Amino acid sequence: MLMEQERNQIVEYGKKMSASGLSSGTSGNISVYNHENQYMAISPSGIGYFETEAQDVVIMDLDGNVIDGSRKPSSEHNIHATFYKEKPDMGAVVHTHSIFCSTLACMRMPIEAVHYVIGGAGTATVSCAEYATFGSPELAKNAIAACKESKAVLLANHGLVTCGINLAKAFGLAVNMEFVAEMQWRSLCAGKPVVLDRKEMAHVMEEFKTYGQIKK
Repeated sequence: MLMEQERNQIVEYGKKMSASGLSSGTSGNISVYNHENQYMAISPSGIGYFETEAQDVVIMDLDGNVIDGSRKPSSEHNIHATFYKEKPDMGAVVHTHSIFCSTLACMRMPIEAVHYVIGGAGTATVSCAEYATFGSPELAKNAIAACKESKAVLLANHGLVTCGINLAKAFGLAVNMEFVAEMQWRSLCAGKPVVLDRKEMAHVMEEFKTYGQIKK
């Protein structure tokens, strides 16, 4: 099976995404990019994550052609392909409809540095892209334009997109962005959030470079 490892990863993380509440039903999508063959494995359209099997995952090139698989690929394959083209160091993309990120996206409000964890996105502000119909090339263009150097972006009236060097990183970032979005929403409900300034966030992002276990 072509890209069997990547297909199995998508099945595994699709279940995690659904179980964690980052996406309900068949919403959201996941992809993994293989830099050697320049193909991406992407979740199929409209199949529940607990019903998806490895053979249901679709292999595509970055021009939108199906290379392997009998299923219809995710409607958002344009976003995934665009991110791999514009961010060549990235190896995975996660798109969620998580509640609090989607709430801010419906308000067309960026995620702000109300909590330092936002620094994992490589930015102090996660922007909200201009609205375009789901699955359209225009949405992919808007998303990458708003994302810029960040690893996360909101889609207006839609949801969240994150990317990472691997699927674990992209998924973990999606979890953290939902946490920060929730803290922002709750702070707005209680009063006025205190946003960390650029100087502190620059320090945080520098510290993040050595966070966790360092490989020797």
